[in-house]
Order: sequence, then C-alpha cells, then structure tokens
Amino acid sequence: MLLPYVTEGFEHGDKAFHIVDPEHRDAHLQRLREEGIDTEGAEASGQLAVMRWEEAYLRGGRFDQHAMLALIEEVLQTARADGFPLTRLLANMEWALQNRPGVEEVVEYETRLNYVLPKYDDAVT
Repeated sequence: MLLPYVTEGFEHGDKAFHIVDPEHRDAHLQRLREEGIDTEGAEASGQLAVMRWEEAYLRGGRFDQHAMLALIEEVLQTARADGFPLTRLLANMEWALQNRPGVEEVVEYETRLNYVLPKYDDAVT
C-alpha cells in the first residue's frame, strides 16, 4: 500500500528512512527491489536507511520517547544537510502492542511528535 509513496520518493531523490520489524527487514528490502529500487546502492549513498525496531524505538531494550524524538530530529536534520530535498519516514510500530518496557510512553511520544514534525516539511507515515 505504501509502495507508491516510497517509489515516488526515490524518483524525486528523497531520503527514505524506514523502521521495520526485524523479522520483516529482508522481505521489506525484497519488495523495494521488486519495485526496481537498487537497495544496496541506495543504502551505500545514504538515500535509504532501514532500521530494525531495536535500532530505533527499542534501543537499550526499552522504548524511550525522548531518545526516539531526538533520533527523528537528527535524521530529518542530517538528511537536509546531506542535500536530500525531503525525508520520507515510515515506521512500523507493532512492537507497541507487545508488553515491552517503556510502551506506556507511546501516547505521550505521539503527542510530542506532533510538536516536532511541523518544524520540518518532510513526510512521516
């Protein structure tokens, strides 16, 4: 369903930042390749970053809303500094349906994210 959004971003030279279930990372990259995206080249150039939940939301084994907000701001700022016109960020958050440490912070995180994202023109789904 999000493939047109993702492929359009590559066509426009946008940065693609994806956070995925670690069990689905390979399948995610395969779907991108099937759409004609050179995932290895895009990762090497910095245009594509695909992180697992543990590398983003669950660093240190728990969800820390402040660390996650800082990561998102860092990604958006760095991409702009690297010359990407936009960052198209997409994230799978099914981990929040599990009993993970820090999960009780998700609602507050989403509220705080609503104050961060308007500072940027980037697309976040």
